Amino acid sequence: MAKLTRAAAAEIYARFKAAAPAPQTELSYASNFELLVAVVLSAQATDVSVNKATPALFAVANSPEKMAALGEERLGGYIKTIGLWRAKAKNIIALSAALIEKHGGEVPQDREALEALPGVGRKTANVVASVAFGAPAIAVDTHVFRVANRTGLSPGKTPRAVEDGLLRVTPPDLLHDAHHWLILHGRYVCKARAPECWRCLIADLCTFKGKALAPGAGPAKKAARRTKTTVRKPA
Repeated sequence: MAKLTRAAAAEIYARFKAAAPAPQTELSYASNFELLVAVVLSAQATDVSVNKATPALFAVANSPEKMAALGEERLGGYIKTIGLWRAKAKNIIALSAALIEKHGGEVPQDREALEALPGVGRKTANVVASVAFGAPAIAVDTHVFRVANRTGLSPGKTPRAVEDGLLRVTPPDLLHDAHHWLILHGRYVCKARAPECWRCLIADLCTFKGKALAPGAGPAKKAARRTKTTVRKPA
């Protein structure tokens, strides 16, 4: 896929900033620990499904100590509506124990320390480091991966390749917000199966050749068929 120039990348971020000066995560949380748990739960699940389950959970277990005491079986009862809940319950109990044993019950700021926790991969660690601690990191989920490739902002065949590319073209002072802009753009505009290119604020800069037409504006079905990407998506 074609790669955008740095000038075009800068213009994309300028437009995102003008449209949403202070973007925020859509996950609901009240502490760094709750954020960590919510992000772990959100893997291969929607933020909406996580936000439906966590209020009741956090009402009884909003700290590593309380979560560990809750236990895997009881935790499962709170999160069974979320995909892969059994594995996630096991990891959350294990990471709670690790936080108590190795970090005094606090969520560490260091990305390597975060990645060492059970159930926490690079993407989750980047989200927590960025949202909780303001670290210059960009988490590449399926939305960011898709937007970066389609637009030409940071083409790459793997999440790490896309992440490294984004770090090169994104101004350091915008890294924190860029993470949210790209996720939200992929979630609501540059959708996987039906991108709404006709209302995209960066459509004129985007290198994607299969731009979708507005409903009623032409052969929408043919345009939709051309929106599929050929790059491999992350797990």
